Amino acid sequence: LFNYVANFMYEGDSPLAERRAHALTVDPVRLRELLGEAGLRDLLDPGALVELEAQLQGLAADRRCRHADALHDLLLRAGDLTGAEAAARCEPPQSAAAWLEELARAQRAVCLRIAGEERWVAVEDAARYRDGVGAELPDGLPPALLTGEPEALSELVARYARTHGPFHDAEAARRLGAGVAPVMDALRRHEEAGRVLRGEFRPGGSGVEWCHADVLRALRRRSLAALRHEVEPVDQAALARLLLEWHGVGPAARPMSPPALLDVLRQLQGAALPASILESDVLAARLHRYDSRELDLLLASGQAVWVGAGATAQRDGRVRLYLTEEMPALLPAVAQRPDSPLHDAIRHRLRERGPSFFSQIVAAAGGGFAPEVLEALWDLVWAGEVTSDTLQPLRARLSPSRDRRLREARARGNRVLGRYRPLVGRAGLAPARPEPPDSAGRWWLVESVLGAAPSATDRLTAWAAQLLERHAVLTRDAVLSEDAEGGFAGLYPVLTAMEDAGRVRRGYFVEGLGASQFAAPEVVDRLRALREAASPPACVLLAAADPANPYGAALPWPVRDDGRKPARAAGATVALAEGRLGAWISRDGGALLTFPEALEGIPFRAVAARLADAIRSGERRAWLFGEIDGGLPQGAVVAADLLAEGFSSTGRGFLLRG
Repeated sequence: LFNYVANFMYEGDSPLAERRAHALTVDPVRLRELLGEAGLRDLLDPGALVELEAQLQGLAADRRCRHADALHDLLLRAGDLTGAEAAARCEPPQSAAAWLEELARAQRAVCLRIAGEERWVAVEDAARYRDGVGAELPDGLPPALLTGEPEALSELVARYARTHGPFHDAEAARRLGAGVAPVMDALRRHEEAGRVLRGEFRPGGSGVEWCHADVLRALRRRSLAALRHEVEPVDQAALARLLLEWHGVGPAARPMSPPALLDVLRQLQGAALPASILESDVLAARLHRYDSRELDLLLASGQAVWVGAGATAQRDGRVRLYLTEEMPALLPAVAQRPDSPLHDAIRHRLRERGPSFFSQIVAAAGGGFAPEVLEALWDLVWAGEVTSDTLQPLRARLSPSRDRRLREARARGNRVLGRYRPLVGRAGLAPARPEPPDSAGRWWLVESVLGAAPSATDRLTAWAAQLLERHAVLTRDAVLSEDAEGGFAGLYPVLTAMEDAGRVRRGYFVEGLGASQFAAPEVVDRLRALREAASPPACVLLAAADPANPYGAALPWPVRDDGRKPARAAGATVALAEGRLGAWISRDGGALLTFPEALEGIPFRAVAARLADAIRSGERRAWLFGEIDGGLPQGAVVAADLLAEGFSSTGRGFLLRG
């Protein structure tokens, strides 16, 4: 309850005008076009249909008639009934005949011949059956009840639809003893008025069926409720196991190939990932023998695009990868545009002349110092306005050797930075020295490939589908970790529409993460299959900022007694044993935080063995833990496990070298 209050109590505090504007963002018609019609044959629950039809027909135990007045009400509500049908709806059944005779004596019910058999109807409906299906009325009925009804058949058809599940038009015509053509005509008029719907509804059925809108609404609601109760919530570690498998991390990694790389990009697109770990940790964790040249080929061919998502300390930043055709609906708006004459000059050059090499950009900037132009260019890159057709400049930007050369050049006070001279802007004149490595390739404005701006509904629908593709089980905290447009409240109408269309299910799948969780049906099945951890436990190392790591995003970090808390920092590493957080390692590898209690019965020795295996397999050159759990390594609780796996105690800490 305390967590609920902390998360939701201020959610409605935004101004009323903003909330109304946001509610109008989603266009229901466009949303139906994007999601398609519901595949209701697969969505509707057969058990829910049987239960609802029994209630509509008065066959359910709690709907049985227990006196003559209730039987009269049933005739008004459900229409004509044979004697046997009336007995099946009465409690006790043998009382039905006496109650019908009592109603007949009181002129409250009458027996008519309809569709070749004797049926009882409420006297109030007698004229309707006479005018609608040609039933002959007995003498002695009150004249006030015998006035003509021009829409008699239409009303009988509407009542049949209200009291039955999905049906064929021939079934309604056979029950009423009318022709199929007039019944079909009445159904079409009701369809135009929105009272009935046409489609494929009944599970296991065939052909086009009709269903009253209220009946279908109740049936969908009950079917969704039944689906939500199919899965008992799993523990949070099962979600972590699912994500590792879902992203193909660790043992599930695939061999490097262009199709596999495209699949990985499709899952990761739109995620703001630290540039320093994008290839070395994130892509390499999913693809065996990852080859950066394959990614450069995709970028150069125009199939993929990389876009900056904000600079961070020490020349690092965050980037997003996109498939070009899907980027317009997923690319967020530029939050803060760099503003200076030099930035404007670069924008103008790229907008007027298209993709340009760095020398051309320098010339267009007035022949200024190349380092100044380069820094302005990278300001635009990190802002998400400019990108390149290769990742080579980004790799050079992150290169430690380049940082060292720059520091040495600045220490000498050389504004031209040694090897870089001011580039002269005369046409055809090549630079006297090679261009900086982080300026290589062609540069262009991201907006040049976006085309017409998609509608807000298109964007929200694309984001909902993308986040489901990345997180498998979409929760409020998972959405908030992505900074998705509109947040969870903005995506909720789209997710609800996807649930109505049978694309996703909503339920309480993972304990402790709230009841509004969304997942595709096949994901729910996979989650159930991962309820039990494997034995012996599998331990995986991955980047803390990797989307496959749910801790710090969809899942909270485990609580430590000393209050120390990890972070999804660039370069930090986590060790997950069967989905449970066992350890967190700082960016420089010097600090180790352990979580033996969070492992819940899995020995920390499994985590220590995985750390040692990373050295033996060549993933890491060395581990040197100068600090464990905030203190000296020698006094750590897990010291014996590390020593048993080959770590040695040195004056600088626990060391394991390849």
